[in-house]
Amino acid sequence: MIKAILLAAGQSTRLKNENKLIKKFKNKSLISYPLNSLIKSNVNKIIIVLGHESVKIKRIIKKNKKINFVINKKYKSGISSSIKTGLKKISKKDSGFIIVQSDMPFIKTTIINKICTSITKKKYLIHAPKFKKKIGNPIGFDISLINKFKKIKGNIGAKFMVKRLKKSTNFIKVSSGKFFKDFDLSKDFN
Repeated sequence: MIKAILLAAGQSTRLKNENKLIKKFKNKSLISYPLNSLIKSNVNKIIIVLGHESVKIKRIIKKNKKINFVINKKYKSGISSSIKTGLKKISKKDSGFIIVQSDMPFIKTTIINKICTSITKKKYLIHAPKFKKKIGNPIGFDISLINKFKKIKGNIGAKFMVKRLKKSTNFIKVSSGKFFKDFDLSKDFN
């Protein structure tokens, strides 16, 4: 089984007085884009890690049998706390997991499926999309790396593991750097 951890606990600090995950982009909430790609993908379960304004975000997400919610009470301490909260729902029996940012509307199901396929082949510990020399998200991990994540702190995320374990990483070529675009500012929504 492959599970996805969708990180949705952040405070949207660079967007004045708005939660970017609820904010509309082309008539849909920002979080709905990566979430819909995950629902259509070969991922077996989606663990949505909520924190800041969790009730508002949960309210806009349509029910789906793949989705489980967890609350990160320590979301103010950085992205690592959300990753660790999501990992509590991962079993050692799972093949692996994918860490997905919820502010990336251009993530495609095909990329997620390529990561899933790579995880099941068991040749690498990490499975990361790459365009030219840029490494992007989402990033997949073999289940054996779960303990390494227990040691991370602050704003250390999935890319940190890629840097540390480059030789054990399968870089999956993607056709555009656009897939890696995350939304942080008002102008991103235009």
